[in-house]
Amino acid sequence: MYYNGIYHLFYQYNPKGSVWGNIVWAHAVSRDLINWKNLEHALYPSKPFDKFGCWSGSATVVPGKGPVILYTGIADENNTQVQCYAAPEDLSDPYLRKWVKPDSINPILVADKGVNGSAFRDPTTGWWSKDGHWRMLVGSRRKRRGIAYLYRSMDFVKWIRAKHPIHSTAATGMWECPDFYPVSLKGKEGLDTSDEGNHVKHVLKNSLDVTRFEYYTLGTYFPNKDRYIPENTSEDGWGGLRYDYGNFYASKSFFDPSRNRRILWGWANESDTKEDDVNKGWAGIQAIPRTLWLDPTGRQLVQWPVEELNSLRGKEVNMNNHKLEKGEYVEVGGITAAQADVEVTFSFSSLDKAEEYDPSWSNAQDLCAQKGSKLQGGVGPFGLLTLASEKLEEFTPVFFRIFKAPNKHVVLLCSDARSSSLKSNLYKPAFAGFVDVDLTTKKLSLRSLIDHSVVESFGEGGKTNILSRVYPQLAVTNEAHLFVFNNGTEPITVENLKAWSMKSADIN
Repeated sequence: MYYNGIYHLFYQYNPKGSVWGNIVWAHAVSRDLINWKNLEHALYPSKPFDKFGCWSGSATVVPGKGPVILYTGIADENNTQVQCYAAPEDLSDPYLRKWVKPDSINPILVADKGVNGSAFRDPTTGWWSKDGHWRMLVGSRRKRRGIAYLYRSMDFVKWIRAKHPIHSTAATGMWECPDFYPVSLKGKEGLDTSDEGNHVKHVLKNSLDVTRFEYYTLGTYFPNKDRYIPENTSEDGWGGLRYDYGNFYASKSFFDPSRNRRILWGWANESDTKEDDVNKGWAGIQAIPRTLWLDPTGRQLVQWPVEELNSLRGKEVNMNNHKLEKGEYVEVGGITAAQADVEVTFSFSSLDKAEEYDPSWSNAQDLCAQKGSKLQGGVGPFGLLTLASEKLEEFTPVFFRIFKAPNKHVVLLCSDARSSSLKSNLYKPAFAGFVDVDLTTKKLSLRSLIDHSVVESFGEGGKTNILSRVYPQLAVTNEAHLFVFNNGTEPITVENLKAWSMKSADIN
């Protein structure tokens, strides 16, 4: 949330340990989205309606009231979920440190007839419509059908459920952390959550409790019918579009009026063991905040790290017009490879050697696992070897591979953690997504943010993005290396590479 010149980050936190449980709303503030100050917890179990936990929700800046938090309270040992209201105790405090939950109105919503009260959570940011009503969504399910219920209110306190959900989809399971917002048909500027009309499309994103990944659709919102209709340009289900094809969940966007942009936060949990988390004393990170807008094709969203991140860039190194033959890898030296920002454009002179694409390869992650960076290809694999040990006992490759289908070329982006660590008992998946890109320029671009246990990559300007959590044993701090590589028969040119050592953000 952005309010009076300050960004507020609220997040689910266990103050008693680094495993899940005892959930409160932790609270941090920032003026630049990069450097953060931790405050006292904003919400913690203190009332009968949230005695067993203060779960997810959203903040809305309500004209005449100021910021309001709607959140899910766990009311009893049966996991009964109710929606609750909290407001700042003192609006003159710029940090909004203390929040109150008025007994006279809470809980503001309980599951009524036909709604599953143990699967009823995560209210969205509210939006205001021209009919004088506020609206918001709550995630749910009926058996295996994912549901987003819509509620209306005149005063943001008394809410009435619409006759039908705004949208639901069979066989998707519980919809957690729904997010619903408009995007402009043209340009990169973000829109207030209440914007509607012919100049926008709407986005409905859901986090899937069953699979632990998210998907979104683009579509049209009909305010007079309280219906959202997805377009048929992507699947409305498990195989649909994702913000991120890696470790990225429970995401939440907000409109930043100070810069007219929509910003996306996502959570990346750990991929090591609970024992590891207990030993290190923490678990879970926030991804770098991303600006989000509609791709010019209108078929998907595009994301890019917020520009404030560039303030952490230190020493810069460059590589230009460097040709990589099959099997070659070249070190990008002179920077802190364990904490770096890399932007690179690769080019190739021909697509003739691209491997034939099998139509059955619809799952990008399976394809990446089948054809990793070590398996020689035609055009690709080529890309970066991040968090690599000197002799490549460990490395996390982020790479492209191009295939030839009957009427087009298919571009795969992989972030493959299988060789990331010599440690056992780690989850080391080969994350991947397809990239919707026109290859007439015979170029592909990649940006990777590398930070010790995370590699966050943005393919082709943020069309396809993958966050990987990795835990190298050898490739740590000064022993980490960064390489460019090509393992395809088609020579690849590193047309332009810039890499920066990254300073640490100030977090206290």
